[in-house]
Formats: sequence, C-alpha cells, structure tokens
Amino acid sequence: MKTFFSTPFASLLLAATLLAATSCSINVNNQNDNLMKQRINTEKAPAAIGPYSQAIDSGTGLIFVSGQLPIDPATGAFPEGGVQAQTHQSLTNAKAILEAAGLSLANVVKTTVFLADMADFAAMNEIYAEFFTEPFPARSAVAVKTLPKNALVEIECIAAK
Repeated sequence: MKTFFSTPFASLLLAATLLAATSCSINVNNQNDNLMKQRINTEKAPAAIGPYSQAIDSGTGLIFVSGQLPIDPATGAFPEGGVQAQTHQSLTNAKAILEAAGLSLANVVKTTVFLADMADFAAMNEIYAEFFTEPFPARSAVAVKTLPKNALVEIECIAAK
C-alpha cells in the first residue's frame, strides 16, 4: 500500500524542509541577545497594577500597549459617566503612553476592546470613533465576565512606528 510519505512529492517536501531548517538559525536561549525590547512608561497614564509594563517597544517596529483601564492618573479613580466616560479615559491613557513612545493614535494598527457588557458596545463605539480616523485600526471587541476593579471597559492596542 502506497502512502503519502512514500511518494516522490513527500520526499521532495522532506528534503526542502530539512534544507530550510539547516539554513536557519533560531535563538532559543533566554538571553535576549538580539531582542531590543524596551519598556515604555509615563506618569500621564496610570501605573501598572501588576507585574507588567504600560507598553513595550518590541524592537521590531511594533509597540504593544497593555490593556488600559479607565483610571484617571491624577485621581486614581474611574471617571463618572458610565461606559462612554470610561472609554474616553482608557483611550486617553493609551494615547499618553503612545506619546511617550513618540507615536500617536494614528500609528495604531490593532485594538482589542474588552467590555463588561456587550450591550455597551454602541456607546463605547461612539466615543472610540472620536479618537481614530481613516484608515481605522483593525479591532476586536469582546465581552468578558469581569474586568479588573470592576471597570466597564479596557482597551489595549498595537502601534507601528
């Protein structure tokens, strides 16, 4: 019985895979030899409330901004006004972090919006649209059971230099 693995195509595929694997070098040690990862931090956004950074410059042209809760860095509290006020604050925080990296919201290529209740999507979207212009970043929006500190929204983003 002839199987796929005994065909000439499979032999050619295996040879090509082995050739590609031997011509590549993969650094799997954890010494960050070639990774120029840098922390981005600003006092114009709330400090991280755990073992993470406000953002990371990956050294590859991408900036990864951690999920921003709607905490006003001046007061340490959520703004009053429901999901719209909270969306505004979360995006203001993300904007401040990007500015600390020398970027703006125009550099954002992807966002993820976490909502405590998907019924708040339209209200969040109304404020979100005020912060971004065409071409809008790619976006995912998901409802989650609970957000830290019982926030109504949290927004993370990826920006390109």
